[in-house]
Amino acid sequence: MRGEELARLAEELGLDAVGAAAAGPYEETERHIRERRARGLFADMRFTMARPEVSCHPETLLAGGRTVVSAALCYWGDGEEPPPGHGRLPRYTWWDAYAALRERLAELGRRLGGAYRVLVDANQHVDREAAARSGVGFYGKNTMLITRRFGSWVVLGTLVTTAELEPTPPLDADCGSCTLCIDACPTDALDEPGMLDATRCLSYWTQSSEPFPEEYREALGDRVYGCDICQDVCPWNRGVEKRRAGEAPPPGAEPHVSLVDWLDADDEDLASRYDRLFVPLNDPRYLRRNALVALGNAGGDAAPAQRYASSGDPLLREHAEWALARLGEHA
Repeated sequence: MRGEELARLAEELGLDAVGAAAAGPYEETERHIRERRARGLFADMRFTMARPEVSCHPETLLAGGRTVVSAALCYWGDGEEPPPGHGRLPRYTWWDAYAALRERLAELGRRLGGAYRVLVDANQHVDREAAARSGVGFYGKNTMLITRRFGSWVVLGTLVTTAELEPTPPLDADCGSCTLCIDACPTDALDEPGMLDATRCLSYWTQSSEPFPEEYREALGDRVYGCDICQDVCPWNRGVEKRRAGEAPPPGAEPHVSLVDWLDADDEDLASRYDRLFVPLNDPRYLRRNALVALGNAGGDAAPAQRYASSGDPLLREHAEWALARLGEHA
């Protein structure tokens, strides 16, 4: 199948960008992962970095696999700013775009014929490398995969198939001399262009099982999970707002959440409602930790923080005490 045919089929299935590359090892990516892991830049993150001997070898993921098809689905949608007492969620969590992408890639695999394997948000494969090789996008200085039409506001997925497709060329595009993402990061996590230091990344700390570093708490602002700062300032992302202007996220999407709700909700209920998020050990106490930091920064009802300040949980007690002290500064 030629690239033009693949593009038409992808458009029919609702995929926003697609490309193909021969199934083969990602030798340079594997080397980079090992080097950065040795430098401690991944902190304790595992994901695709845990086993590069697997995630950088798509040729081993499907018997007889000949082609790696990479696809992107834009998740951007208009959303209101968080009202008082609410915490901000990153755009990719507003709705489960991964589920939609998984279904569409499976249908693409069926249409192409032969055996196939779908990998979406999976630790067994480095989706960004497949996307860069096949021209779906390029690596930005913020380490995100940037597509030509939708910037980095996309989720990525991969289809490994026994079907033979014509490779599509890499994009002839890059960040040029722009350093807006590097300059905007409040914790200097992007000091080296194209390289993220997870130990200084707000998004990483919202997903960590450790206490949120006190020196980064004010920088978190009203965020309760993840961080979109480096995407918000990226020039490649600005056109999406015009192309998707007025397009609301799907029903049930959550641009923001009630901080009091996160702090008062039953553990089981909170964990089940946000099972789409990566939370250490699926323990909602880490969501509450984030909510306490956001409460201290954004202001709001101090009662939940006062309650947690006398908690038997040392993690939540310490963050509640910090939040109350911060709220006192707002008074």
